[in-house]
Amino acid sequence: MSDFHRVKRLPPYVFEQVNRLKAKARAGGADIVDLGMGNPDLPAPAHVIAKLVETAGKPRTDRYSASKGIAGLRRAQAGYYERRFGVKLDPDTQVVATLGSKEGFANMAQAITAPGDVVIVPNPSYPIHAFGFLIAGGVVRSVDAEPTPEFFHHLERAVVHSIPKPIAVVVCYPSNPTAKIANLDFYKDLVAFAKKHEIFILSDLAYAEVYFDDNPPPSVLQVPGANDVAVEFTSMSKTYSMAGWRIGFAVGNERLLAALARVKSYLDYGAFTPIQVAAAAALNGPDDCIKEMRAIYKRRRDVLVESFGQAGWQVPPPQATMFAWVPVPEKFRHLGSLEFSKLMIEKADVAVAPGIGFGEFGDEYVRLAIVENEQRIRQAARGVRRFFDGADQILHNVVALKKQA
Repeated sequence: MSDFHRVKRLPPYVFEQVNRLKAKARAGGADIVDLGMGNPDLPAPAHVIAKLVETAGKPRTDRYSASKGIAGLRRAQAGYYERRFGVKLDPDTQVVATLGSKEGFANMAQAITAPGDVVIVPNPSYPIHAFGFLIAGGVVRSVDAEPTPEFFHHLERAVVHSIPKPIAVVVCYPSNPTAKIANLDFYKDLVAFAKKHEIFILSDLAYAEVYFDDNPPPSVLQVPGANDVAVEFTSMSKTYSMAGWRIGFAVGNERLLAALARVKSYLDYGAFTPIQVAAAAALNGPDDCIKEMRAIYKRRRDVLVESFGQAGWQVPPPQATMFAWVPVPEKFRHLGSLEFSKLMIEKADVAVAPGIGFGEFGDEYVRLAIVENEQRIRQAARGVRRFFDGADQILHNVVALKKQA
């Protein structure tokens, strides 16, 4: 496998190392509290499941579907954008349904990237933001992920010092993994920057509805003229707890979406039609389920911050997403996030995501996903306390093992 060109461009998937250790611990009888993968544990809304059941099993809906999404689903997504952001989209030319935002990013990269093309990607960031372009033959230029004025200084340097000039910049706010939020002024500056330098914006807005105050995260497409340069990706996974259903969207610039739709037409026939019909029912239906989801995650966030703080690990309260981006305790920082994550499974019975998996600038952090209930989060905190209480001996043993190796 190492002989294959595209496979050689991919580093080891560090999350898999943690997953293997987690599976081994569970096989040995350990009760692991899994705060690693952002895999929602809440049920999909009842009315959405009912629509899926109603639609499945009929000859017409069991056939091949539409690669870019059935018309009703694309209209539903356009309706959502108009209600939520005040943005009008043409469902025929400015909306493409994807098999989740991850597939959307990967196929957009295939559609627009020539060998050697440079793409600017925040670091740390969700892996597909970089590796989708690496797989497509592109080159990634990293910039700091903070949505501050300094971000634009990094962008300017990246554009000036990259040969060839970058074709696009990726942004993700609310951010996975850092949970940082960008405001509309940031997006105004970003659109102006993109137009000035003639580059595209690829925005990941998967966590648009998972926020914990009264300030909903904006869309880059709210900026006048953003459609000239931007495509935005959203997902049903987190908003409606439909992660396994694999439904997302790309919306915005017609030229980019036409390229994405053409590539997809060769690769897939779209999601199972009943899933698309049910997704349209979700978008067109009541938003009580979204408010309930938001309230549950907020309570879990508060329990995480409180209980882990009492255990001796201060968790910066995230304003959005289902994640907390937490510094590795200073005593363990020299180990790096991957080794610390392994120790968390072995000594605390808690799985977390090592920050190095999101980029080299994430190695002093781990990501905690609030995808377990409040009782389990408190159980995780008790495991952390036990781990920290024995930290000196554990570190002594780690050093001794390294010397033996």
